[in-house]
Amino acid sequence: MSTLTPDVTVDSRGAGCPGPLMDLIGKVKKADPGTVIELQTSDTGSKDDVPEWLDKAGHELLEIVEHDDYWSIYVRTTG
Repeated sequence: MSTLTPDVTVDSRGAGCPGPLMDLIGKVKKADPGTVIELQTSDTGSKDDVPEWLDKAGHELLEIVEHDDYWSIYVRTTG
């Protein structure tokens, strides 16, 4: 369980790759700098794809939390 409280939650559980990443990118582009976004995904590829994209885009990976049947990936947007 995470101690982080997201400003926005994106529920992409059940969506296949690259759906969850595309959903996250859409939210990040509209978010103000410093916004904490939680991406909920059941796609195992997201655990690699999302951090890779965050590195390229310059946003911050805060935490990845594994639940029974999905992951919560916490991201902080930068300016």
